[in-house]
Amino acid sequence: MAYEGLRDKVAIVTGAVGGIGSATAARLSAAGAKVVLVDLDGDRAVAAAAEVGGDAIGVGADVSTEAGVDSYLSATIDAFGSADLHFLNAGIAGTPRLQLVDATVSEWDSVMGVNVRGPFLGIRAAFRHYLERGTTGSIVVTASIAGLRGASDLLAYTTSKHATIGLVHGAAVYGGPIGVRVNAIAPGIVPTPIFGEDGIADMRRRATTAPLRRAGTPEEIASCVAFLLSDDASYITGEVVSIDGGANIQNTNRDAGGAGLWATTPVDNAILEAHGRGAR
Repeated sequence: MAYEGLRDKVAIVTGAVGGIGSATAARLSAAGAKVVLVDLDGDRAVAAAAEVGGDAIGVGADVSTEAGVDSYLSATIDAFGSADLHFLNAGIAGTPRLQLVDATVSEWDSVMGVNVRGPFLGIRAAFRHYLERGTTGSIVVTASIAGLRGASDLLAYTTSKHATIGLVHGAAVYGGPIGVRVNAIAPGIVPTPIFGEDGIADMRRRATTAPLRRAGTPEEIASCVAFLLSDDASYITGEVVSIDGGANIQNTNRDAGGAGLWATTPVDNAILEAHGRGAR
């Protein structure tokens, strides 16, 4: 489906190598947008842009730094003259199954730097560009259904996605009067490279219990991002759109409500044993 208002627009996609970023860059390019693929690995970003084809360039930048964001925005303007649409997708997961007592400050800061400071800097740069040029545009940030619930593992990641949603809400309130829309997507179980091979296998297994009984694909997420960036979503701002096969509406795999029905023992035993309480 072709959405209105994407053709000839300039779209920045961060975290554009692999998974959701690559799929979205391809979707926007197919709709006629000029696309800037941003990734920490500049060579891979250039290669990904070549695969997308059309008016697309690849840029290497660290989205967690002011210098990195300034560099990708400057490269965009140098190549295409403007920056209309922003898909701030770059993110890292952190160490899988790392429990709270074992969490390190260095990993916490690393995850927050990419997942929270990155979108903040990207949103700020977008608004500064709109202010300077007297233009408007649309921004979409990748959150997660992890930002809508709690979990004891991937604590930094989960916390960062809660923070991302707060950032989107505040930016949407700021941008509304000048016609800039800011939304978030909350993907569910969509296996992508940031989770590693073991994580992907676990995600596919868990996805079989979601209402749609399967994992999502990057292309399905890309379709929603393209819609939110387009003029067809002109009255949508400040929203967090779950794209999760229904996982977010379900109470821990219990179809009749209540406290849930799932095997707590494997989860509890790891914590109990770590605290010297003995397994159940």
